[in-house]
Amino acid sequence: MTTELYYLSLVALLTAVLWIPYIACQVMTNGNPTPQSYVDPTPLPVPNWGKRANRAYMNSVETFGPFAALVLVVHLTNSASGMTAFWCMAYFWLRVIHAIVFWLGIAYVRTIVFTLAFICILGLFWEIMT
Repeated sequence: MTTELYYLSLVALLTAVLWIPYIACQVMTNGNPTPQSYVDPTPLPVPNWGKRANRAYMNSVETFGPFAALVLVVHLTNSASGMTAFWCMAYFWLRVIHAIVFWLGIAYVRTIVFTLAFICILGLFWEIMT
């Protein structure tokens, strides 16, 4: 497995588990789901950290597609290099940091980390196109 595909797998797993803190918050705050909660999809109120956990998950889902597509293009076109491996590794670790600072509510650091992860996506695109 290439480094790029390895980090794509890690990002996929990270994205797949980021819903857990939000659901844990829902259960801690509102108890186990009832039959009515399946009929009425309106989210029940949760503390701010739970809202941030949900937003961190949704943000990961939203950014996964472009990252995954570019990693697959790198793989299919045999464009892998030290730089594409770096961009993928950096993207994964920045997404881990992003989730943590989002949960903790660290405003400006969250924006900086998100921007750096976006730069990783642009870096992958650049490596493909040049």
